[in-house]
Amino acid sequence: MSKLKPAPTLDDVARRAGVSTATVSRCINTPDRVVEATRKRVQSAIEALGYTPNFAARVMAAKRTFTIGAIIPTMENAIFARGLQAFQEELHQHGYTLLVSSSAYKPATEEEQIRTLVARGADGLLLIGHDRAPRIYEFLEHREIPALVAWSFSPDGRLPSIGFDNRAAMYELAKRVLDLGHRRLAVISGITHGNDRARLRLDGVRDAVRQHGLDPQVLQVIETPYEIENGAEAFARFMSQETPPTAVMCGNDVLAAGALLRAQDMGLKVPQDVSITGFDDIELARILRPALTTVHVPHREMGGKAAKALIEMVEKRTPAAGEHLYTHIVERQSLGPANSR
Repeated sequence: MSKLKPAPTLDDVARRAGVSTATVSRCINTPDRVVEATRKRVQSAIEALGYTPNFAARVMAAKRTFTIGAIIPTMENAIFARGLQAFQEELHQHGYTLLVSSSAYKPATEEEQIRTLVARGADGLLLIGHDRAPRIYEFLEHREIPALVAWSFSPDGRLPSIGFDNRAAMYELAKRVLDLGHRRLAVISGITHGNDRARLRLDGVRDAVRQHGLDPQVLQVIETPYEIENGAEAFARFMSQETPPTAVMCGNDVLAAGALLRAQDMGLKVPQDVSITGFDDIELARILRPALTTVHVPHREMGGKAAKALIEMVEKRTPAAGEHLYTHIVERQSLGPANSR
């Protein structure tokens, strides 16, 4: 029986590439600090030898694992995909690996995942929104784990945040709907309990209604999980009333897609019979027919900046300043003037 060939070492790579072991280490850990020609020569040597860095040694030397955890509410639709992709790309550029978990919008599950990722040695955490029990923040503070919030911005949060003002963003869209003459509004919202993004978006609609001299109590609201079928069912409930709404505002594009598809099934013309709006401006909003009026969220910008901030928190052990990003309305064909129904 033949003996196993010994695994190639850092010294082997250095000799083959004609550089020092320190240069090989820099190529692996901080490639941006090495000139391109040298980096390519070292990479060729690594590939030719089949060298794999000694992760355990790297962890011991740097006293960190070079892994970042991200806990998102769902993987079932594209709400977080674009931002998370940019987040991962930026982490990769700095030699970090991303570990992703999904809480399914369940606070207890998110808490369990936070504790598990910390136990597995994650150097930092990306969390979505600010709503969670105080004991979780206390746990992170006690363990001195750098953590950052995205998809929501609050200058007063327990954690720094790189995100946007959900309330102001939805207020601007609701104001546009009201300016088009709509007075019978309905909202298909995500579940607001434990979800500051959903709650603030609903608050934004109520702010606009109030500013237009209307009673927010007359605003019809259905809260439902973010699924296309749920959006469809909520829309059908609204439109089956004797006096249906002239505009249905949805907490995100997924719910709006369900509403739009159900409108077509019911023989309703959008926006002639009823206007429908979304929130997020994911790809789905552009390919629906009619295309969806929505709020554009700077997903990629947010993901990239969140990664840079979290890396700085991990490496410099200093808190991030946070950053307020801006949204804007993308007006497409699903929103029109109020009808006379």
